Amino acid sequence: MISEIKKDTQGRMQKTVDTLAQAFAKIRTGRAHPSILDSVMVSYYGSDMPLRQVANIVVEDARTLALAVFDKSMIQAVEKAIMTSDLGLNPATAGTTIRVPMPPLTEETRKGFTRQARTETEQAKVAVRNIRRDALAQLKDLVKEKEISEDEERRAQDDVQKITDKFIAEIDKALDKKEADLMAV
Repeated sequence: MISEIKKDTQGRMQKTVDTLAQAFAKIRTGRAHPSILDSVMVSYYGSDMPLRQVANIVVEDARTLALAVFDKSMIQAVEKAIMTSDLGLNPATAGTTIRVPMPPLTEETRKGFTRQARTETEQAKVAVRNIRRDALAQLKDLVKEKEISEDEERRAQDDVQKITDKFIAEIDKALDKKEADLMAV
């Protein structure tokens, strides 16, 4: 019973860290990376499709992405989807290739992205703490139902706290890395 709670807690906390990593991928750093375009959806014959499913995205150089659209009739739709996304990118079409230059980040935008990263981090920490609270409540319920002793509950609470500390440290480490990427010129 206790091991199931700990395993569930760890799995849910790992999902929170993975979600944070996805949120960080959407915050651009000035360097070209294909994951920047993950949130872009293209209208493809009446339905919205992720950009990755209609084009091949490669890093051309440190500040440019190149897209090779699979269906040549979709070039205009892909270009429009990138422009209308909230990423602030201006694609340029050269024949069958779409090039997306990454504009250099100003000091102000870097600070804004850093604030956004800190907000995402705080939300992830709150989620981890909520998961810990749920696990501790489950342990209390087991004690009330006399399925485990109070000593077992205390040991399990310590284990849950160690798991929580590990994931909070992982989240802080991810934030430090993202801030370093954002502030690198």
